[in-house]
Amino acid sequence: MGRKNDKFELSGINHLALVCKDMARTVDFYTNVLGMPLVKTIDLPMGMGQHFFFDCGGGDCVAFFWFPNAPQAAPGVSSAAALPGKGDLATAHGSMNHVAFNVPVEKFDDYVLKLQAAGVAVSDVSNHDDSEWTVSKTLHEGVYIRSVYFFDPDGILLEFACWTRPLGEQDNLVVPATAISAQTT
Repeated sequence: MGRKNDKFELSGINHLALVCKDMARTVDFYTNVLGMPLVKTIDLPMGMGQHFFFDCGGGDCVAFFWFPNAPQAAPGVSSAAALPGKGDLATAHGSMNHVAFNVPVEKFDDYVLKLQAAGVAVSDVSNHDDSEWTVSKTLHEGVYIRSVYFFDPDGILLEFACWTRPLGEQDNLVVPATAISAQTT
């Protein structure tokens, strides 16, 4: 965090565009369950569908396309098939695995309870650390981020996440894998 981009002056995510099966159901979930204001609605020309934008905070939006002739979802290929800890999390190359929304660390536990009270099935809380399995059941000083995962009505994997400590050079020690190294393991 706090590292400077010397190539482009980027100030966050303008929007992430996803695809839903039912725009009315999507609007209900994102506005009534997650409380995101609907800020822009577009009917695409020639009956191509719709494109709606929700304010997810910090000047960023999560947007949805609805296409009347879109292919059906393919969990386990184009999207996660299960919540973390409940099954395989892998998705295909070029797919979007999940969307993580930043939440205040001091409100994290309350937000987990709020999701459950709204009838949303959530994963166990993950206290991400640098241990062998990368998560701890308990919160300790080595935890760098806490998260809880849940699905939206279209099976899009969402996450509420909060940083618990500043990140530094000690957090960049893993050598990037290559496609060739993946084939030899």
